[in-house]
Amino acid sequence: MAASLRAAHAYEAGPWLASRLRRWARDFILDRSKLPLSTYGKGSRSLLADEEFRQELFLHLQEVGKYVCAQDVVNYVARDDVKEWLGLTQGITLATAQRWMKVLGYRWGRTPTGQYVDGHERDDVVKYRQEVFLPVFAELLTQTQVYSPEGLECLGPHSSSQHTVIWHHDESIFYAHNRQTLRWVHKSETAVPHPKGEGPSLMVADFVSADYGWLRSPDGTEHARVLLKPGKNRDGYFTNNDILKQVARAMDILQRYYPNERHVFVFDNATTHLKRADSAISARHMPKNMPKNGREWDGKDWGGGRKPKNWGVEVNVVGADGKPVYKPDGSLLKQKVKMGKGKLADDTPQSFYYPDGHEFAGVFKGMAVILEERGYADTKKLRAECPGFKCPSVRANPCCCRRLLYNEPDFVNVKSLLETACEKRGFLVLFVPKFHCELNFIELCWGYSKRIYQEFPMLSAEEDLEKNVLKALEAIPIETIRRFTTKSHRFMDTYRKGLNGKQAAWASRKYRGHRVLPESIFRDLEDAKLN
Repeated sequence: MAASLRAAHAYEAGPWLASRLRRWARDFILDRSKLPLSTYGKGSRSLLADEEFRQELFLHLQEVGKYVCAQDVVNYVARDDVKEWLGLTQGITLATAQRWMKVLGYRWGRTPTGQYVDGHERDDVVKYRQEVFLPVFAELLTQTQVYSPEGLECLGPHSSSQHTVIWHHDESIFYAHNRQTLRWVHKSETAVPHPKGEGPSLMVADFVSADYGWLRSPDGTEHARVLLKPGKNRDGYFTNNDILKQVARAMDILQRYYPNERHVFVFDNATTHLKRADSAISARHMPKNMPKNGREWDGKDWGGGRKPKNWGVEVNVVGADGKPVYKPDGSLLKQKVKMGKGKLADDTPQSFYYPDGHEFAGVFKGMAVILEERGYADTKKLRAECPGFKCPSVRANPCCCRRLLYNEPDFVNVKSLLETACEKRGFLVLFVPKFHCELNFIELCWGYSKRIYQEFPMLSAEEDLEKNVLKALEAIPIETIRRFTTKSHRFMDTYRKGLNGKQAAWASRKYRGHRVLPESIFRDLEDAKLN
């Protein structure tokens, strides 16, 4: 009896629970299969069993945002329309809402970090990864130095007579208040005030390679690194003009100090890098027919304020300093320019505007006429675009004008300004597939440097921010950079073997230190039940 009372007191209960414990103990001694079962909640059916309500609640939590909490569930059920729907006279408790959160798949914890795989297996992404990026990169690797998995030594000369250096580019932002929070804290320490927010920021854009590390001259006096204080009231933002200036400086350094090597630039799929010329051809916003009353405007209206309009490409107006011009209300000042010429199958230039001397000289022809000039028949009977632009791209059975133009070679092969600038000077440009940051090993360099940066004392001056960022970047050993290179090459090998994003992440962890995967990878995947 004394033991049962002590056990009951441990659960903050009294003699009633003690007597139940003694009865359960006697029953168990007589029959070892007779265990007490809890009947708590057995008499009621959970509201989440209603699939319709469960789905509605889940959609509501998604609308709240990523910082959703159990109180949001309480507030939702407390609404009069929801209580009427569920047949409730009162809402639910916070404890019930927390249980519901777990049933819906939520868990209290840190934001997940690691490889981002959403979009890895999208058809267009896989097609570019398998048919363009990986084959080109595999050819480049036959012309580069091969380093040991530890990054300590070169394993031997490459198979090509020409040495190729691959430079990976990316941008990253450092924040002044980004400091390490987990550490050994002595019991005598007390709370101290901490600055609010992330603090001033500094963006770094740079190139890195396994052969030389950060891109710079041999003596270190010249470099291609860009430091920018991002913000509307600071240095602005990193634009396509900025990346063109940076890559021009990088090419100057490489041609001046490393002229006997072939250099390749690898960029991610950011819109800043993929920007085309303002007048580059695109079927995205083209109208099917010639604009109504679409003659060139001569500055006069037709009465009633009506002015004839012609179709063109809308671009930002740039001032003499190379920066965009803004209107008094703060919006960008824009103007329309004519789209550039296309190219027919026989390489003959095709203007999208009627020539001088024509009845509609200078007026945009429209997609239907442009396609007729390219040999398509009955294009005026086609719709301009299928709903949502979700249509089969079949030339033998055309569905809409825009799809036909999208598949034309001159529309498909329009190069970005970055590619054009680099190829003029003999440099190859390669873009990492979308959603595949693991293939751009400079991302690991940023992570390494930010870990070092977090250990520096917190200082408020922006000059100290820049000084600490530069010290953190220079703290990365060349051997570590080469190990990061090996890891990205291992990921490439997983995709070449046909693995998807989830399988590639698993294989990269399992075969850490390998540059390529063993032939037993598929058997290992089957054993791990990842097939």
